[in-house]
Amino acid sequence: MNAHQAPATFTLDAEDDGRLAACGPLTFASARAARALGLGALEDGTGAALEIDCRGVNPSDSAGLAVLIDWLAVARQAGRTLRYSGLPEDLRALARISEIEDFLAKGV
Repeated sequence: MNAHQAPATFTLDAEDDGRLAACGPLTFASARAARALGLGALEDGTGAALEIDCRGVNPSDSAGLAVLIDWLAVARQAGRTLRYSGLPEDLRALARISEIEDFLAKGV
């Protein structure tokens, strides 16, 4: 795989700075597996705050947006904070159309 090619599967990996890096497709095809990875990270993470860097997410669709919303709901129920950084424009556009852009940008 070259540097410009997105991975074939969605991954969620710990970064040195404590953030998680989301990478790969966040679409209907990967939503179930991506959701499970995020739920695992919310269960396993230390501390109350979690940040997920989404710069590596490509492509994405409405199912991917639903996964991000679901992670926020689970984090809120668990009393944790979750915030997203580096949201790709296509996810921001979907959030804007759905009138949840501020919610997604602020996190919980």
